[in-house]
Amino acid sequence: MTMPSWVNPGAHLFVVLFAFVASLGGTGGAQAPAPPTEPLSGPIPTQITVRVVAHKGMVIGDEVGGARVTITETATGAILATGLQQGEAGDQTHIMRTPRLMEEPHYSTKPAAAFRTTLPLERPTQVDITVQGPLAHPSAIQRVSKTILLIPGRDIIGDGIVMLLHGFIVQIEHPTASESLIAKEDVRLRASVRTLSGAPLRPYSDFDSRKIKIYAELLINGAIKERLQMFYAGAKGTFEAPFFVPTPADAPDGFTLRVIAADETGSNFGMTEAKYPVLSERLRPRKN
Repeated sequence: MTMPSWVNPGAHLFVVLFAFVASLGGTGGAQAPAPPTEPLSGPIPTQITVRVVAHKGMVIGDEVGGARVTITETATGAILATGLQQGEAGDQTHIMRTPRLMEEPHYSTKPAAAFRTTLPLERPTQVDITVQGPLAHPSAIQRVSKTILLIPGRDIIGDGIVMLLHGFIVQIEHPTASESLIAKEDVRLRASVRTLSGAPLRPYSDFDSRKIKIYAELLINGAIKERLQMFYAGAKGTFEAPFFVPTPADAPDGFTLRVIAADETGSNFGMTEAKYPVLSERLRPRKN
């Protein structure tokens, strides 16, 4: 078909394209989401998933006692749901090593601990979600809260509302807390360090101890007398440092050992303390 000489070819192309777009509904083929189909009044069951996760780690599961989750209505302070997160820590390969897009699930493609509840919501409701854990390690428990708006019938599933807890689980394995130690004796301090999800730190792993500062402090009457650099001991998550027990004259009320793990780039910190009485070296058991 030959166009008349007075027709602008560019304008003709625009008309054709406009007619094509109009034939698709005027939106370039994209369809607006359908409006909600829930009832106009009355409570609507709404599924809510909350997942408590160790920062730079795995999900906080049964191995470390899980986590407590509480959902409270912001306006009234009424508790809408409370309970424990239970289950596994998740698949380490998928969580720690698998590249993914931002919208792809991080924790829910394979079994992993979560807290799930169904709330009967009548209106959009702002809630405060508070979590704390790991419950099996009181000295390492962390707490965090988040405020979020819930919409009736708009389920939050999959990964759910992810709550990150920062820190490490640090435990002194030797000497045992409150054990009496002989003055001037050479003792090897041994401590374990794990993520809040229970994964042990070790070199060249997903939880690389080479990137964490792990050290101990010897305190007398609250004052630091010595700082000890701790080194990986070969067992997963175990670190050691030798020290000499102070004398009863220097520490008449005993002394304290404090072990600290610090990941300054990842904002993870953990600590534990234990106190020890000191016995005179004259009370050293005789060797047969």
